[in-house]
Amino acid sequence: MYFQLYRDARNEWRWTLYSVNERKIADSGEGYHNKVDCLGAIELVKSTDASTRVRE
Repeated sequence: MYFQLYRDARNEWRWTLYSVNERKIADSGEGYHNKVDCLGAIELVKSTDASTRVRE
C-alpha cells in the first residue's frame, strides 16, 4: 500500500491511499492548507490498527 500526496484544484494538500493492486482505498476527504497538516493526517491513518473500534 502507499499514500499519494498531491495538490488539488484549490491548491490545497490532499492524500489518497492505494492498495498494492492500484485500487483506491481511501482519501483525505478534505484539503489542507499546510503540507505538514496533510502529512499528520496520513500518520494518523497509518497509526490505526486492530485496536481501533468500529461504532455502529
